[in-house]
Amino acid sequence: MPPCDIRIEGENYLPLPIYRHIASFLSMFKLLLIGVIIVGKDPFALFGMQAPGLWVWSQENKIYACMMVFFFSNMIENQCMSTGAFEITLNDVPVWSKLESGHLPSMQQLVQILENEMKMNVHMDMDTLPHHRS
Repeated sequence: MPPCDIRIEGENYLPLPIYRHIASFLSMFKLLLIGVIIVGKDPFALFGMQAPGLWVWSQENKIYACMMVFFFSNMIENQCMSTGAFEITLNDVPVWSKLESGHLPSMQQLVQILENEMKMNVHMDMDTLPHHRS
């Protein structure tokens, strides 16, 4: 049996455009909010409102507030951009899809799937070879 070349590639599976836009908006809003916290100018005073307790707390704890905004926003952005995709193709033929099955294959399932697909490919290749008569 000839040696088998297996090509393994990883790609990003893009989420729906609405989720990409939400993540992009959150990224910009995060930077704006961190900037406002650092500058310390009360945005509520511009609207004639009293500053809420959360704003007062953020001004008393600027570093902690900026870190919380940064990490919380990143968590939401990552959730928006995550698709959970784990798709396996062999010779450009899909053999496993986490999006369709809802779970990852076990190592035994993966090996079995790949072995079956490779056996089918070998049989198909043999059927397509020209037959020579002696």
